[in-house]
Amino acid sequence: MSSAAAVISAVNLGYYEEFLVSLLNEIVLPDAYSVIVGCSVSITLLLALIFDACFGEAKKYHYLVGFGYIAQWLEQRLNPDFIAKPIKPIKSNNDDTDVFAEEDLAVTSNNSFSASSSKVATGTNQEPQFSIKSALLGGCAWLLMVLPIPLFYWFFLNDFIWYWQLLLDAVVLYLAIGLHSLHQHAMQVYQPLKNNNLVQARHFTGYLVSRDTTALSPQAMSRATVESMLENGHDSVIASLFYYVIGGAPLVILHRFANTLDAMWGYKSARFFSFGYVSARLDDLLGFASAKVCTLLYAIQGSIYGRFKCSVSNAFKQGNYYKSHNGGWVMAAGATVMNVLLGGSANYHGKTISSVTLGVGEQVNLDDIMRSVKLVKVAALLLLLSVFSGQLVAMLLISH
Repeated sequence: MSSAAAVISAVNLGYYEEFLVSLLNEIVLPDAYSVIVGCSVSITLLLALIFDACFGEAKKYHYLVGFGYIAQWLEQRLNPDFIAKPIKPIKSNNDDTDVFAEEDLAVTSNNSFSASSSKVATGTNQEPQFSIKSALLGGCAWLLMVLPIPLFYWFFLNDFIWYWQLLLDAVVLYLAIGLHSLHQHAMQVYQPLKNNNLVQARHFTGYLVSRDTTALSPQAMSRATVESMLENGHDSVIASLFYYVIGGAPLVILHRFANTLDAMWGYKSARFFSFGYVSARLDDLLGFASAKVCTLLYAIQGSIYGRFKCSVSNAFKQGNYYKSHNGGWVMAAGATVMNVLLGGSANYHGKTISSVTLGVGEQVNLDDIMRSVKLVKVAALLLLLSVFSGQLVAMLLISH
C-alpha cells in the first residue's frame, strides 16, 4: 500500500470511529427502574406463567366455582325456560374442585375444559323456538355477572404503586390462565391410554369434551384430547395473555367470566337456546381477535416444517366452516402444524354430529396428545417474547 493510500485509510477509519463513538454517546441506556417499568407488561406475563407452573390451579375455593354457583342461581330465577332439576356438585378431575352437572351444563374450576365448541341440542331432533324475551333476560344476566368486578377493578384497584400493581395483576392473570392444568388434563388421558386402560381414559376424556365417550376408541380419544388441548390452549391461556396485553387485568377478568358463562349457558338445548344466545355470541366476539393471534402463534411453529402458509390458509378455509369459528381457526392451524387431521363425526348424547375436517396429514395417535400441549406452551412463550421485544424496542426508542 502506498503512503498516500495509507493516509486516506487512516483518515476514513478515524472518521468512522468518531461517528460510532458519537452514536454510542447519544444512546442513553435506561436504568434498572426504567427497564422494569417499561417492560412491566411482559414481566407480569412472565410472573403469571411462573406462578401457574409452580402452583397450578387452586385446589379449593377457586373463584370460578363461586362464580358458577352465583350464575346458576341467577339463571334459575331469570330463565323462563328453566325446568327445575336437582343439580349436584360433582368432583372435578383433581378430586378437590366441584363442577356443576345438569344435562350438558358443566363448569370446572379454572378453565372449564368442557368442549364449548360442541354445544348441541340434546334429546330432540327439532331446534327449540327462539324467544326474544328469554334472550334479553339472558343478556341482562350476562351484564350482571360479567361487568361489576372488572369495573370495580378498573376504578379502585388499578392505581397502586407500580410494584404492588404488577404483583396484583400477575396474581389475577395467574388465576385466569391454565397452562399447568391443561398439561394435567392431557396426562389424565395420555397415561391410561399408554397403559391400555381404556375405561379410565374414557372417564377422563369425558372431562374434556361433551361428546359420548363410553365407546370411544383409543384413536378417537386421542383426537378428542388434541382438539381440546388446541382449543382450550386459546381459551384458557393465549386469550388471557392477549387480553392482559391490550386491556390489563380488568379485561382478563371480563373475558374469563364471559368464557365461563358461555361454557354454562351457550348450549343449543331447550333450556339455553334463547337464554344463552347473548352469552354465546359475546364469547365469540371476545374470542375473535385472540383466536387470530393464537392461530398465528401456532402457525409460526410450522415455519420450520414449511407449513406456516398452509396453516394460515387452512385456518381460513376450514375454520370458517367449523361449528365454532374461533375454535375452528386455532384447531385447523394447530392440526396443520402437527400434520394431523381433526374434526369429523362425533356422538353427542345419542346424536351424531358431523363437522368439517381440520388440518392435513395423518390420523391422530397417542403421541400427538403431548405434541399438542407443547404447541400451546411454545405459543405462550412466543407471545411473551413478542411482547418483551416490542416493549424493549419502544423503551430504547423513547430513551433515544
